This record gives sequence, structure tokens and C-alpha cells, in this order.
Amino acid sequence: MTASVKWVVRSGPLPGLFAAGLVAVVSACTSGPTPDQMARTTLETAPADLQLLCANEAARSAGVESSKVLPVSSRKLDAKNYQVELNAGGTPTRCIIDADGKIVSIGAA
Repeated sequence: MTASVKWVVRSGPLPGLFAAGLVAVVSACTSGPTPDQMARTTLETAPADLQLLCANEAARSAGVESSKVLPVSSRKLDAKNYQVELNAGGTPTRCIIDADGKIVSIGAA
């Protein structure tokens, strides 16, 4: 006994919607980079306590409340120093701090 299959081709919006839905499902299955390959994890940032020390010093030197100073970004410069970019009351500020918490420099970015 041989089974026969008949294909029915329909026109109209339903086959198109089905195809679009299938494409969406298949594209959702693609994977992104692994966590160790993501850009954010490839750069070592300054520890939070050092960022806060920079924020406090930036507030003092800019004459603004510490609540008006926000760290924007940070990165490790070398084995001992970090650079922290801050927004001090609307003024871009750069702080260089060592791993021991000593402010090396602070000023306008």
C-alpha cells in the first residue's frame, strides 16, 4: 500500500504570515557571543570603592554635592592605576587613582 501526499498551495496572507513567523522563530535560535567574548568583559574596570573615592574627590574639587557626581566609565591603565571618567554636575571629569586608593590626578576630561 502506497500513501500519497497531496500538497495544497494557497495564496493570500496566511502562507506569508506563516513564513514570516517561521523566519522569526529560526532567527531567535541563533546564539550571540559567549560571556568571555563580550566587549564589556574584555576590559577590566576600576573596583567600586575606587570609583567612589574618585567621585568624592571630583565633588570636592568641582564644588558640587557628591550626589551630583556619577562615574560614567572606568578602565585599568596598568598594573597599579585606574582611570575613572565622571560627570561632575554636568562637567566631564577624569580621575586617575592607584590600586591603594591614592588619587594620582583629577581634572577636566
